Amino acid sequence: MKNILLRERTARDIDEQVAKVLRGLGRPEPPLNLDEVRELLRLDRAYYSSTEDGVLREVTHRLLVAGKQVLARPALLGEAIRKWSLRALYLPDRKRILIDRDLPEPKQRWGEAHEMGHSIIPWHEETMLGDNKQSLTPSCHEQIENEANYAAGQLLFFQQTFVKDARDLTVGINAVTTLKKRYGNTITTTLWRYVEQSQIPLVACIGHHPHRLPDDFEPGQPFKYFVGSPRFLAQFSNVRELDIFRTIRGYCLNRRGGSLGAAEVVLADDNGKNHLFHFETFFNHYDALTLGVYKGKHSLVVVGGT
Repeated sequence: MKNILLRERTARDIDEQVAKVLRGLGRPEPPLNLDEVRELLRLDRAYYSSTEDGVLREVTHRLLVAGKQVLARPALLGEAIRKWSLRALYLPDRKRILIDRDLPEPKQRWGEAHEMGHSIIPWHEETMLGDNKQSLTPSCHEQIENEANYAAGQLLFFQQTFVKDARDLTVGINAVTTLKKRYGNTITTTLWRYVEQSQIPLVACIGHHPHRLPDDFEPGQPFKYFVGSPRFLAQFSNVRELDIFRTIRGYCLNRRGGSLGAAEVVLADDNGKNHLFHFETFFNHYDALTLGVYKGKHSLVVVGGT
C-alpha cells in the first residue's frame, strides 16, 4: 500500500486541530501520554476481542465501514470484526474508543491515536454516525482513514517538534531508531513519519523478510507499505515496487534478525535520469524495514584502456 499525501488545505485544517490538543495539554514533551489526551477530549476507552464480544454489545446499527452496515444485530459482531479486520473503533455518539486487546500493545497505541484522530476532525462525525445521506463510498472511506492516520501521526510525533528533531540528525536508519526511543512509538510508525517529513527523496519499504516469504505472498504487492517522501513521490512515481523488492532481496542476507544488509541502488526518475540511493534493511522479527536515502545524480563512468 502506497502512502497518499493529503491536500494542503486538508492537512492544514487537521494541523490546527492537533495543535489545539497539544496546547490544551500544556505543550508537553514526548512521548505523548494518551491517558491525558483522552481526559482532555473527554473520551472513554474500552477493549474487545474477536473471540469475546460482551463489551461491544452496545454497538448499534449505525456503525458503517466503507458505506456498508456491518452490524445489523449485535450478535453479528464477531463476524463483522473478522470480515473487516477491525482492530479499533470510534463511536462518536458515545465518545468511546474501542481497542482490540489481542493487538500487540505497541500497535494499540497507534490504533488509539488513529481513533482520536477521527474524534478531533470535525467533518468525520457525520459520516461515522452512519447518516444514510452521507453513506461512505469506498473512496470516501479511504480518504477519512488517510486523514485519521495523518492526525494520529501529527499527535504522536508532536508536529514540527519531530520535524526539527529529525533534521538535526544524520539521515539514515540510526536516526529512525533514535526518534523511536524519544517519541515512544513503534519503529514502523516512526519510519513512516520520518520519510513523510523529509525534504529530500526518501523511500521506506515495510513487509516480509525477503528470504522468508509466506505461502500467500503476492509478487504484485510485495510490501505491506511503500512510503515515499513528497519529493520521492513527485520525482519517482514510475518506480515499481516489485523491482525494488528484487533489489532488496538481492543484497539481503538470510538472518533471523537485525541488519540484513545494505547496498547502493540506482533508480531512474520520471524523466529517465538515473539517481543513486543508499538502501539499508533490518528485520525486527515482525517486518523487514528498508530505508532508501537519496545520495545524488548518478552518471555512468566508463573506464577505457589502451
